[in-house]
Amino acid sequence: MRTLTRKISLMLLDIILVNIAIYMALLIRFDGLIPVQYLNVFVYSAVLLTVIQILSYNLFGLYKSLWKYASIDELIKIFIATTVGSIFSFLFGTVFSMLFPRTVYLIAWLITFVLIGASRLSYRILRKYRNKSADRRAVKSRVMVIGAGDAGAMVIKELKEHEELKCIPVIVIDDDNRKQKFSIHGVPIKGGRNKIKELAEKFWINEIIVALPSANKKELAEILRICKETKCKLKTLPGVYEILNDKVNIEQIRNVSIDDLLGRDEVILNTAEIAGYLEDETVLVTGGGGSIGSELCRQIAKFKPGKLLIFDICENSAFDLQNELLYMYGNKLDLEVIIGSVRDKGRLQEVFNKYRPGVVFHAAAHKHVPLMEMNPAEAIKNNVLGTLNTAQCADWCGAKRFVMISTDKAVNPTNVMGASKRVAEMIVQSMDKLSNTEYVAVRFGNVLGSNGSVLPLFKKQIARGGPVTVTHPEVKRYFMTIPESVSLVIQAGAMAKGGEIFILDMGEPVKILDLAKDLIQLSGLELDVDMKIEFIGLRPGEKLFEELLLNEEGIEATRHESIFIGKPLELSHHEVLLCVKALENSMHDNNELKECMRLIVPTYTYEHEEEKNRGKRSTFETAGIAR
Repeated sequence: MRTLTRKISLMLLDIILVNIAIYMALLIRFDGLIPVQYLNVFVYSAVLLTVIQILSYNLFGLYKSLWKYASIDELIKIFIATTVGSIFSFLFGTVFSMLFPRTVYLIAWLITFVLIGASRLSYRILRKYRNKSADRRAVKSRVMVIGAGDAGAMVIKELKEHEELKCIPVIVIDDDNRKQKFSIHGVPIKGGRNKIKELAEKFWINEIIVALPSANKKELAEILRICKETKCKLKTLPGVYEILNDKVNIEQIRNVSIDDLLGRDEVILNTAEIAGYLEDETVLVTGGGGSIGSELCRQIAKFKPGKLLIFDICENSAFDLQNELLYMYGNKLDLEVIIGSVRDKGRLQEVFNKYRPGVVFHAAAHKHVPLMEMNPAEAIKNNVLGTLNTAQCADWCGAKRFVMISTDKAVNPTNVMGASKRVAEMIVQSMDKLSNTEYVAVRFGNVLGSNGSVLPLFKKQIARGGPVTVTHPEVKRYFMTIPESVSLVIQAGAMAKGGEIFILDMGEPVKILDLAKDLIQLSGLELDVDMKIEFIGLRPGEKLFEELLLNEEGIEATRHESIFIGKPLELSHHEVLLCVKALENSMHDNNELKECMRLIVPTYTYEHEEEKNRGKRSTFETAGIAR
């Protein structure tokens, strides 16, 4: 229907143009004074002459072409069609004695060719102009570029060369006063970082690109915090070492991430020290398919281990990691994936007997606080018994080093997960006293983006349209990125002498509420307009603030500025084994298990089931038992 309408419209247009051309030809031939006899010829023959021309145009396909693509080929068609039409018009006049002067036919042909050709080409020109106008109206991003260096200049150039991005570089920000009042590729440099918010409002900026690849993390975070106040969409370039050949291209510009806002500098490792205990060594990573375990495997692979063993109960994640590492290293990495659980001591003994690992990273654990509150026996089986099994196997096969991943939730725990990890630390410390293996634990806080952490949850909630749920407006947590935390774990392993609890410098604690607000803003949404935050209350076992040290512990600096050593209490391995046995015997009853845990970990506090369900004081307090 649409095609038929377009065809009829073109025919009607051509009918008008043909008659205009003949009349104009008569005016030109007779200097504006057309003799009556020729006017009569025009009136009586106009219909038949028009039909002849339209039939000719149809014959040569003028009504089948897609005129939005009109080009030279279409003009040639018009030339032939109008020529043939003019010839048949002359023959018609000759046969029926309704002839114009020959020059009229020539002039009419020329005018017809110009008018019809112009009508077709003008359709394409108008369409192109309309599309460009639509493109200009569709441009929604007025861009502020921060950084008037080489990277900023290349960003501006890239934006101008890629119109399909619909981004217009409007102003540049740079703290160097000497550069201000100049321009880069026609884009003016308007001021320093102190004017970001003011200029963003003045110039209607809705996107900011931070082009400072050489800036350190702290400086970048400071600039991004200022940018957040503008409510603009934020993007940045990768670090200077990630940019190859000193060339910036449009694909390297990425959205600002939560990692950028942490303001933590890259961890500097003593690679020689690390290589000294990992190179050519058989390294086993339990929980190797998890968030921390998989990153451990990635970073260990860089130090050329003799063999890397990925041990995990989840075959899917282990399989994916195996493919990733084989793709990266091929035959250069001796890699093996072993499916099994740290709960299964027999399976562990088979693995340790076969491969005799020299270094063991124990990352297998249950870590989800609310789930472990509901399933405390499972936390004991995996986090306590699993650690004991793995640690004993490491001693039995003569491993050189055993590094356990712990958590800040082990400090003054208020949940089963944290308490179970504290018992695991006790196991590791006590094993060090009777073994030639060097046993250490590394304690750190939450890891951004790890499985089960708050960040993936927030992202899913935002994707669903919200609300974003936060437990409490004042809740704070320590955060690290996965690569950063794993780098420090590996470094701590190199520094181990046995029995230490290494504590990683986590910087300042971050409010979960601020994290939620940042993620909403970085997603291009406006708080309370596009996305709501809902407070749901602390979940079972959670507390407002996490701690990194026990009250009884001191702290000792190491040669690495981000790693400290906590001095734990003296523990007997025999006593620890008795405690573990007591936990095993209590797993049939959640309350009994938690009370047993409280006796083992004196700093552990928990809410009794009856108190939780009835809102009364705990049964222990009712009975007058000192807590």
